[in-house]
Amino acid sequence: MSEKNKTNIDTIETGNTGMDTSPIEENTSASDAGTVHHRRKRYSGKYPRKFEEKYKELQPEKYKDDIDKIIQKGKTPAGMHIPIMVKEILEVLDIKPGEIGMDATLGYGGHSEKMLEKLQGKGHLYATDVDPIESVKTEKRLRDKGYDESILTIKRINFRNVDKVADNGHKFDFVLADLGVSSMQIDNPKRGFSYKTDGPLDLRLNPEAGESAAERLRSLSQDEMINLFIENSDEPYADKIAKEIIRAYHQGARIETTTELRNIITKALAFVPEKERSDTVKKSCKRVFQALRIDVNSEFEVLYDFLNKVPDCMAPGGRIAVLTFHSGEDRLVKQFFKEMKRSGIYSDCSRDVIRPGKEECFINPRAHSTKLRWAVKA
Repeated sequence: MSEKNKTNIDTIETGNTGMDTSPIEENTSASDAGTVHHRRKRYSGKYPRKFEEKYKELQPEKYKDDIDKIIQKGKTPAGMHIPIMVKEILEVLDIKPGEIGMDATLGYGGHSEKMLEKLQGKGHLYATDVDPIESVKTEKRLRDKGYDESILTIKRINFRNVDKVADNGHKFDFVLADLGVSSMQIDNPKRGFSYKTDGPLDLRLNPEAGESAAERLRSLSQDEMINLFIENSDEPYADKIAKEIIRAYHQGARIETTTELRNIITKALAFVPEKERSDTVKKSCKRVFQALRIDVNSEFEVLYDFLNKVPDCMAPGGRIAVLTFHSGEDRLVKQFFKEMKRSGIYSDCSRDVIRPGKEECFINPRAHSTKLRWAVKA
């Protein structure tokens, strides 16, 4: 997973207030090195609709006031990720200057930045992420803020390889794993994570490795699809959706885009009473896309490996916090922590799940399904 992040797929508020109609500016002097300044591309209507047109949201540092207004309205700016449960995580991890820690899912870098602030320039933070697109952007943001290699190491490896992250055999004093998909990945239609926008049916956290969701879906039998939708997302209409997908294949469909899959799910649920149909289709789309995403990224297997290896990578008294976003992940984390406490590997672990407050859920609707659990190394 990115490995961040983790979430609900919500409507994106735009921060634009109108269209730039200024003329194209061009250098007229040969001494100006021939640079040509181009106007932004025009878009139809008063507000930008396409992801790439939301120029204010995609430049949060430049348009800070617009971004703050969007967040205060309870929306997530396009291409940006709001870190979840920061206060609770910092309380659990109790980071002190000089400690060594790990952010297992770097994502947008929001949690990493807060942890780095706690280190006060002393100690070290390791961060991992498999996304070759977003991790580059995040690293630049953090480096520009002064976090160089002396305090922050970023490795583009899967966090299931936690045992290969730290240098010189260092043990971690604190570890965070935010298992949600990052908002940047959800918002970008080219990544294919959202059924709400048309794009390739991909869903890979690392689009350079493995098979896409479209390829994976074509390899499954009807029974395998049903099992996948039930096991990964408890889809109540798994049999009807799988049957409709197989029918589409038999009729020559390829199902290579998010829209094509959404339309098939809509067709499969045509029997639902009209007044309930829209909401039912929306929920089933979320679950089916989630089930496919979990499968193509081997999310349960990755989490299992991480939870099994991480205690050996932690110093005595080290703290670990894990944010989950669906019941399957939460069950696995809960079982691991309890069993490892029972066997003496952890000295303590959370008895009850910690949830985000109402205020945070309003400002960041994608926090609604979040659950936080923690443990302490013996």
